[in-house]
Amino acid sequence: MDETEAPAAQDPTDAIDPIEDGRKLFARGARFFHAAQTAEGLPEPEGIEIALAGRSNVGKSTLINAITGQVALARVAQAPGRTRQLNFFRIGDGPLTIVDMPGYGYAAAPKAVKRDWQGLMFRYLRGRPNLRRVLLLMDARIEDKPADHAVMELLDQAAVSFQVVLTKADKMKPEALAAKRAAIETIARRHPAALNEVFLTSGETGAGIAELRAAINSLLA
Repeated sequence: MDETEAPAAQDPTDAIDPIEDGRKLFARGARFFHAAQTAEGLPEPEGIEIALAGRSNVGKSTLINAITGQVALARVAQAPGRTRQLNFFRIGDGPLTIVDMPGYGYAAAPKAVKRDWQGLMFRYLRGRPNLRRVLLLMDARIEDKPADHAVMELLDQAAVSFQVVLTKADKMKPEALAAKRAAIETIARRHPAALNEVFLTSGETGAGIAELRAAINSLLA
């Protein structure tokens, strides 16, 4: 090459590493800053919110701790159905907030309590202007339930984009896990608000956590 010839310009996309960018996002730290037991108690909407929804005991708190890398950020209840409020966690200095939603479908909870905390969840989904996406957590070991389908339908009606995340994937054999993922992807394709890709995660082993962080980070662009 002629010594006077300028080197070819580097494609800026060559330097993009979604996994590393996701790691850096959550390396900024996270802190709990608000809890709401009623719709009137919600904080003013600002920045971008990503909410985690799922049946009681699906592992929302464990997944939040794994994503943020903070072992005790979200309290892991010993008994399912204990979270009855919306818990807000700020990532670094913003603009991202992770919202831990009340679990649904816990049969042993009193009817009045279920009505109150599920009503809060539904009101939040319908009226939160800065809610960018819902991560709908489902236990990889358990068959999907009518309550899961009811939430998917609600998200369709509210036009809230959602993506299914299978938790506790480390408890499944690879063949069974692949079949479960394919079955849930088939269900997701029936819902206009759903993304077709289903994440496989384990809060215990860390499987899929880096990819989930990268997906969340991409929503901030």
